[in-house]
Amino acid sequence: MSKLLGKRALVTAGAQGIGLAISRQLLRAGCDVFLHYHASADAAHALVREAATLGRQCANTRGDLTRTEDCNRVVAEAAEFLGGLDVLVNNAGSLLARRAFTEADDDFWAQTIQLNVGSVRKITRAAVPHLVAAAKSAGGASIVNLSSLAGRKGGHAGSLAYSTAKGAVLTFTRALAAELGPQGIRVNALAPGLILGTSFHTTHTTEASANATIATIPLGRAGTADDVARAAVFLAGEFDGFINGATLDINGGVYCA
Repeated sequence: MSKLLGKRALVTAGAQGIGLAISRQLLRAGCDVFLHYHASADAAHALVREAATLGRQCANTRGDLTRTEDCNRVVAEAAEFLGGLDVLVNNAGSLLARRAFTEADDDFWAQTIQLNVGSVRKITRAAVPHLVAAAKSAGGASIVNLSSLAGRKGGHAGSLAYSTAKGAVLTFTRALAAELGPQGIRVNALAPGLILGTSFHTTHTTEASANATIATIPLGRAGTADDVARAAVFLAGEFDGFINGATLDINGGVYCA
């Protein structure tokens, strides 16, 4: 029986790309899921219908996670619908655009940090009281933060601000794991490499660039959203385990920490 059966999960940006795959696999693992979306309303509503066929509870809400009030509302709605929170997956974030260091002004940097780091901080801050309550009653809770291979080693040209933000997510994960561990909350991160079939790479990665990257990957292929989702479900299920403050690299072996 899945350790996640009956657990209550909130997934940010959970209706497209990697987030959708994570939401779907959490449902299949037995979780009830509340998903946040920003623009993917149709997919969010479709997942609610899919959850019903699995016998799981699922609901969603729209929000701009650069806004503190939206973060607080999303968490409050999730906790009310689910009756609490056992798992938080911080998936929201993106590369706004590719800009060289000399072309990235202060507003661009601020927007990148706010989306990729600020949203994680605000959602997590609002969720922690619910996760603490779950840890006390059920023996643990999990936070899974989505970072990136770019946060490990820097990204491709024009992604300096994004790489810096995703590196900050990794540091945030380690520091928060130390702070929340005594309360039974385990905090871990994922660092995906080239994951094709997502809006991120469809928008920001050319075919030539993707092919050049694939040529360097020992497994000889790009990753898929399901590759990342399986890892997210694994870390979510470590709510009562001994993995804390870790980053799981999902890149086919192109980078090994």
